[in-house]
Amino acid sequence: MSHPHPELGPPPALPTGGLRIVALGGLGEIGRNMSVYEYDGRLLVVDCGVLFPEDAQPGVDLILPDFDFIRDRLDKVDGIVLTHGHEDHIGAVPYLLREKPDIPLIGSRLTLALVEAKLREHRITPYSLTVREGQRERIGPFDCEFVAVNHSIPDALAVAIRTPAGLVIHTGDFKIDPLPLDGRVTDLRALARLGEEGVDLILSDSTNAEVPGFVTPERDIAPVVDRVFANAKRRIVVACFASHVHRVQQVLDAAAKHKRKVAFVGRSMVRNMGVARELGYLNVPDGLVVDSRQLEDMPDEQVVLICTGSQGEPMSALSRIANRDHWIRISEGDTVLLASSLIPGNENAVYRVINGLSRWGANVVHKGNALVHTSGHAAAGELLYVYNIVQPRNVMPVHGEWRHLRANGDLAVATGVPRDRIVLAEDGVVVDLVEGVARVTGAVPCHNVYVDGSTVGDVTEASLKDRRILRDEGFISVFVAVDSSSGKIVAGPQISARGVVEDEAVFDQVRPRIEDALAKAAQDGVNDTYQLQQFVRRVVGKWVSESLRRRPMIVPVVVEV
Repeated sequence: MSHPHPELGPPPALPTGGLRIVALGGLGEIGRNMSVYEYDGRLLVVDCGVLFPEDAQPGVDLILPDFDFIRDRLDKVDGIVLTHGHEDHIGAVPYLLREKPDIPLIGSRLTLALVEAKLREHRITPYSLTVREGQRERIGPFDCEFVAVNHSIPDALAVAIRTPAGLVIHTGDFKIDPLPLDGRVTDLRALARLGEEGVDLILSDSTNAEVPGFVTPERDIAPVVDRVFANAKRRIVVACFASHVHRVQQVLDAAAKHKRKVAFVGRSMVRNMGVARELGYLNVPDGLVVDSRQLEDMPDEQVVLICTGSQGEPMSALSRIANRDHWIRISEGDTVLLASSLIPGNENAVYRVINGLSRWGANVVHKGNALVHTSGHAAAGELLYVYNIVQPRNVMPVHGEWRHLRANGDLAVATGVPRDRIVLAEDGVVVDLVEGVARVTGAVPCHNVYVDGSTVGDVTEASLKDRRILRDEGFISVFVAVDSSSGKIVAGPQISARGVVEDEAVFDQVRPRIEDALAKAAQDGVNDTYQLQQFVRRVVGKWVSESLRRRPMIVPVVVEV
């Protein structure tokens, strides 16, 4: 297997007739999916999603792909193909279109409706082209054919990209569900036909490559949801992804059967389900869905709330409910149904929410104790099936952490793909398809771009380190005023702390050390306030480390009077 090297340099010029692929997100991580295809100086972007922050990124709202690779070539971008409507594939589109609003968006009816609803909030009106399975469109030099695939959202598409360099299939997120709720199966006949034509490279979803067999069909979830409703004595709160139309439909069906009213809670849930209902992807019987405030006057046994927060996101409706920071108050005997899988890295946040809900007396039903969710990603058996049908010459695993990418590569090798034709890359690594062979040829800078409130890209790794120190170790400020001529202390040291100790009297032990250090500096003729601040920082830091076993942020302020 070819793989990235930490010392990869800039790639050479793309050979004439070659196709270049650079992932700006989605490799080595679950989320932030974005790939850039380059042929003859023109660019095609496939997906443009976000990644949600982890505990090590306090204060961050979203993480975007790094657009620097294409920022000065946005006029060369012929279009953005969106495989489906999940946030990790469309969430960064508004941030890219802020830089050039007239880049065309290409996607299915539901996908474009979801992204257009997001863009309205950013006051952007996009140029869009609606496509469906079986359709072929020329997008610059890229001849794109769209193929129906199953996923945990309707209208998902794979895309086959033809150029003189060869035929490439980008699967997007997919699975093979033989009995999907909407009757729209993954088009294996189309994949087989493309395989007969000759597939030079396939970029394949890796998320479930370690999971043996086939994914549980969506239809198997409905009886379990029905049982949860039958056993619930009081209110039911369901948390799922705001775009999981199939799961919401199952909840609506169960609510109608058990004579309950349903309300959507959370801006993204209300927006997305409104779009899905308007386009006919969500079947809602008359009178079933009501405004959430109407439920306050209804008996608990007739109430269902569908909200966001199945991944423990701090500001989501479910997290706020668990923290008693929401108008919905969980009571003894309520049932909470987490109808989603755990995204790797979110486990602690999810279990924190489950514990918070359990504390208030809720019966929490989740994937760990009931079959209330099935994945939208192909398991190993399905991936093997696709490789056998397509018989690609080269394979590039995408959409997954390193363990998923390697497992996916091993599956392809098992079906007969030569090991040296498996390309394992990470974000920023350049892969060129030249004369039927795909190989790593270099790397471009590719960093996390953080959205923090209204700012984009201003947060650095250094500032995140400072935030982690403030969160974990606390903060100490030291104020000292010294005489400008003699250097002697005329006020202070005044010490304040947050998150370090309960009783600030403990700092009486370090004040003499500060005074001694500044007195010695005065004797040595040191009067630069910056240097004096460093003396104070070192004295206080050494004392705190020895006495309190802590490493807080220390901010010394020395002024001359």
